[in-house]
Amino acid sequence: MIGRRAFLGTGAFFALVGCSSKFKRYDGPEVTRILVFKDKRKMYLVHHDRALKSYDIDLGSAPVGDKTHEGDGRTPEGRYVIDRRNPNSDYHLSLGISYPNAADIAEARALGKDPGGDIFIHGRSRENRGKGPDWTAGCISVKDKEMEDIYAMVRLGTVIDIFP
Repeated sequence: MIGRRAFLGTGAFFALVGCSSKFKRYDGPEVTRILVFKDKRKMYLVHHDRALKSYDIDLGSAPVGDKTHEGDGRTPEGRYVIDRRNPNSDYHLSLGISYPNAADIAEARALGKDPGGDIFIHGRSRENRGKGPDWTAGCISVKDKEMEDIYAMVRLGTVIDIFP
């Protein structure tokens, strides 16, 4: 009898765990734009002229200044779009930013450098918790639970403006 109870209890536990998912649904207003203010370490999801959500963010390891080339530790500045989704990210979930654009490529080439790429909005993942602020290689990081909301709310093609 104890074996059966243990079996049923274990089954119920795994059924509940299975209900908890990093993939959420969002049925609210469309996110028409993302605004990132590097100096304030804030990101806003916006519907036309109304902020829907705001988040504290971490940036690249060299947070001041525009990204000029691969490995500089900076987060790019300018207008981009969300161009890809990664549900299997090493950083919980991630949304790709369309860096580099033509101007970024020209700037890096003028310096004799590669512009780099793979700039994302992403979570922290376990090994990056407690690292403190501005630990990424140029990405924008939020808490994992916040990234779940962002991932549900933001669609491909959404404009992202990143300000100094």
